[in-house]
Amino acid sequence: MKTVSYSVPAMHCGHCTHTVQTELGELAGVTEVVASLETGKVNITFDSPATEEQIVALMKEINYPPVIV
Repeated sequence: MKTVSYSVPAMHCGHCTHTVQTELGELAGVTEVVASLETGKVNITFDSPATEEQIVALMKEINYPPVIV
């Protein structure tokens, strides 16, 4: 199990955090997604078959590009 944290400055409202959590949560291997509007960060816990590269690519695809912190 691995947890990564990203700054996501494109999140501006509750809909944004919901979208990020829902989309990433559907990725095979992702076990937890916590998006915080207050901090602008997303914490993702995952295991195989998910990879950090897949997570970043999906975040870019849904228009919430991450900044690695």
